[in-house]
Amino acid sequence: MTYDLLLGLMGFAFVSSITPGPNNLMLMASGANFGFRRTIPHMFGIGLGFTFMVFLVGIGLGQVFDSVPVLHMILKIVSVVYMFWLAWKIGNSAPPQKSEAEGTPITFLQAAAFQWVNPKAWAMALTAVTVYSPSRDLEGALWVALIFGATNLPSVSSWTVLGQQMRRFLTNPKRLMIFNWSMAALLIASLYPVLGL
Repeated sequence: MTYDLLLGLMGFAFVSSITPGPNNLMLMASGANFGFRRTIPHMFGIGLGFTFMVFLVGIGLGQVFDSVPVLHMILKIVSVVYMFWLAWKIGNSAPPQKSEAEGTPITFLQAAAFQWVNPKAWAMALTAVTVYSPSRDLEGALWVALIFGATNLPSVSSWTVLGQQMRRFLTNPKRLMIFNWSMAALLIASLYPVLGL
């Protein structure tokens, strides 16, 4: 991979990882409801799960979707149903004090598995592989995956910190409820490009 291509990939990985999307919105909500420490497995699940996904797309999984178009529709349906369920879960999150004792943040495996139904993750992976590793060889797939792995975790962590800092403002149950339902609405709104409305 050339130096210019590597710099371009790093920029793309950073911008696409730090901008709002389902993962970042869920992390901000988790940071607000559960705090940074309890959200760590969620962050690592996103970082490692997405890195693995990019690698698999890079070595040929993306071609499977190209050759079997019905898989796009199946993925879209599963994504939409799952995102609505997550939005409901976020909207109904308990207040921070109650969450500490009773609530359960998203686990490492749940976060890693979510990458496979996350529309933004698919768009990022397919774009990165198509633009920065068009030959879809092992070396190119490794470079793209490693750059995303190195960029993703610090980016998603910033959203968890933002959510954690908002906890001070969200001590009032009404404000927390408004925040949680706003995050749920934004999560649903992130489906707009997928649904093509």
